[in-house]
Amino acid sequence: MKTEMFSSLKVVHGVAVRSALSIAVSIAVATSFAAAPAEALAKTATATKTVKKSAAKAEKPARVAKTTLKAPKPAKAAKVAATDDDDDAPRASRKRRVSYRMDAHARRASVHAVAFQPRATSVGQAFGLHDTPDSLALRSSVAYVVDQNTSETLFDKNSRAVVPIASITKLMTAMVVLDSHMPLTDEISVTDEDRDYEKFTGSRLAVGSVLNREDMLHIALMASENRAAAALSRYYPGGRPAFIAAMNAKAKSLGMTDTHFENSTGLTSQNVSSARDLVKMVNAAYQYPLIRKFSTDRSYDVFTGKRNLAYNSTNALIRNASWDIGLQKTGFINEAGECLVMQATVNGRPVVIVLLDSYGKYSRFADAGRLRSFLDTLGEPHIMSADMGSGANP
Repeated sequence: MKTEMFSSLKVVHGVAVRSALSIAVSIAVATSFAAAPAEALAKTATATKTVKKSAAKAEKPARVAKTTLKAPKPAKAAKVAATDDDDDAPRASRKRRVSYRMDAHARRASVHAVAFQPRATSVGQAFGLHDTPDSLALRSSVAYVVDQNTSETLFDKNSRAVVPIASITKLMTAMVVLDSHMPLTDEISVTDEDRDYEKFTGSRLAVGSVLNREDMLHIALMASENRAAAALSRYYPGGRPAFIAAMNAKAKSLGMTDTHFENSTGLTSQNVSSARDLVKMVNAAYQYPLIRKFSTDRSYDVFTGKRNLAYNSTNALIRNASWDIGLQKTGFINEAGECLVMQATVNGRPVVIVLLDSYGKYSRFADAGRLRSFLDTLGEPHIMSADMGSGANP
């Protein structure tokens, strides 16, 4: 009798211990999830599998059913766009709401996405620019192509609309840096002042990183590295306010009457321009050999004083051998949509292509391909009747 009672107590004690351990593990996992940034959890795509208990096992009261929950497959590491456009900047405004389900007998927690918040409306969308029809069915609300030699308009869609330009800004940043004639070998440090306090985007260039001015310029143009562009403006004679003033003065000298700059990175909707103005900026930037070289490099490695960083171009067309690109820059923030400007040679003809407020991650590159195909068979200049005269101001 004592033996039977002891066995029963032993079973009860074992169940209690296992329950206590399971609860402790659940609390520990819940604490770790609570401490993790919601943004990171939102970007982690995980799948949950519901544990099904068979009716046959449920009928056995004496057994404690052991269930195992398969760990979710690790998600691919999210790309941090420095960055930007490039592109350009990380799409921090794309948010997911998630719910967490804990299983007392499982060693891991499940993350289940329950809602998705779409990208915020761009300025072009808000002003109805995407409703403008065009014969090529472009997904960019602004498209403008001109012959670089003759300035002849080859394609025009909303070219006068004034919209945010995101990291296209960095072409002007590069010109102001080079116009200052400051030594490219001077070392520049990244500080807290170079963080993005408006969009709260991330960067691979950690605070404390040290690069020379040339390397900063290189990754700002090629990989749209925002902290590099911010640091370059801070090291300008007179500091950042003087740098912004120089950007606007340069724009005025180029006849860019629709253009205004508020920072050197493009991480603000207050950096605005029109496609017609951007053609002037591309033509001016094309006169700088370093801008042509740096913006069209496929990849570049830098040493920050602590570690090596490998950067790649934000423009997928740079890696396409069928394109002959002499200068390029990408850009992205929610208000601007996906942007792209390029100097390219098509059928022996040098052209400047401007695509603004494109909807979809790769749509600006697809639109560039449609425009090139159009130029291949071009007879007469193609001008959209819906070209906006007054423009859309943010």
